[in-house]
Amino acid sequence: MSRLPVMIAGAGPSGSTLALHLATHGIPVVLLEKHPSLPVDLRASTFHPISLDLIAELDEWVIGRMLKKGLRVDCYQYRDRRTGETATFDMSLISGETGHPFRLQLEQYELTRLNCERLRKFNHADLRFSHEVTGYEEMAGGVAVTVRTGGGEIRLKGAFVVSAEGAHSRLRKQSGIGYLGFTYEEKFLVVSTPFPFEDVFEDFSYVNYVADPEEWCVVLRTDKVWRVLFPTTPETAHDEALLLSDAFIQARLHRLHDKDGDYIIRHRSLYPVNQRVAEVYYKGRMALVGDACHINNPLGGMGMNGGIHDAFCLGGKFDRILNHGDDCTEAFAHYDRQRKDVAVRFVQAHTIRNKQLMESRDPHIQRKRQRMLMDTAADPEAAREFILDRAMINCYRDSVATA
Repeated sequence: MSRLPVMIAGAGPSGSTLALHLATHGIPVVLLEKHPSLPVDLRASTFHPISLDLIAELDEWVIGRMLKKGLRVDCYQYRDRRTGETATFDMSLISGETGHPFRLQLEQYELTRLNCERLRKFNHADLRFSHEVTGYEEMAGGVAVTVRTGGGEIRLKGAFVVSAEGAHSRLRKQSGIGYLGFTYEEKFLVVSTPFPFEDVFEDFSYVNYVADPEEWCVVLRTDKVWRVLFPTTPETAHDEALLLSDAFIQARLHRLHDKDGDYIIRHRSLYPVNQRVAEVYYKGRMALVGDACHINNPLGGMGMNGGIHDAFCLGGKFDRILNHGDDCTEAFAHYDRQRKDVAVRFVQAHTIRNKQLMESRDPHIQRKRQRMLMDTAADPEAAREFILDRAMINCYRDSVATA
């Protein structure tokens, strides 16, 4: 007898990963994406070791192409621009803890492309573009999902519905689930350039957190370009226009490295920075994953990775419910305990601390911070524990162990 599918709203990293997890476990799934094709936008680009381990367990084809496309980062650095001191963390120290002791720098849209391409091999997986989920209602034994399409509004029946719609999730709002937390006054300016910073800075890692009394920044390489992130504090639309102007961006990059002529700018964006977590990760037959249930500042690359971990955890719950007969309310409550606790206790706390670590302008605090980081990096056992935390291995293990 045919089964109703799980309906997933949003084909981003968490939604497409969840869809592939369900399809691989024989669960019918319909993945609904509001855009006419997969968006190609520059958002998250760091895949942590535990995320790579999970993807490798799910699909060898996907991980193989990710590793071929992506840039392997074996160490990352905290640099003091004023003194030139550097704390370098060697990720080979966690080789015994993971099959992927490195960060993989790869644009998130590369993962969504691979996931969706892989989904097409499953007869019980249905990927629909230009299908925007606008609401849902529960019915006996399932849900009815309202979808806006180019041909008008339709209703689709499913066993459950999952919101992977992002921070502005319609389904979360419809369900009345609060999105608790705050928004920083700063906005982050992200600029991409093909300029080879590794050729002009000595011993320059592909991931660098640069402290400076006047303006801290993050400089990292993706598989295609270098990205530079600067903190800004615009108050008006005019301020934002200025921050995105060629003159401002060229001045910021020239302060980082004063090369001859202008930098080539491939991409620029200014976005708000939030620290928010949904008060609960499910309601009835609707569950949340990814940015629909948690968002945080990007320092440390934990947002997208946390969403991928949500997808694997929730996918396991659907396997238990639909393939083994577990009670859905108990399974969803367990998912909520496992993932919300991690988001609040670990990811939010760490990303807030990462920002505080970078932004102080007090020279004494900066010296103390840099000395702490350098001492930690120089001690193999302390460095190993530091990396296990930043690589999200410890928090994922804690999540899995949560009863």
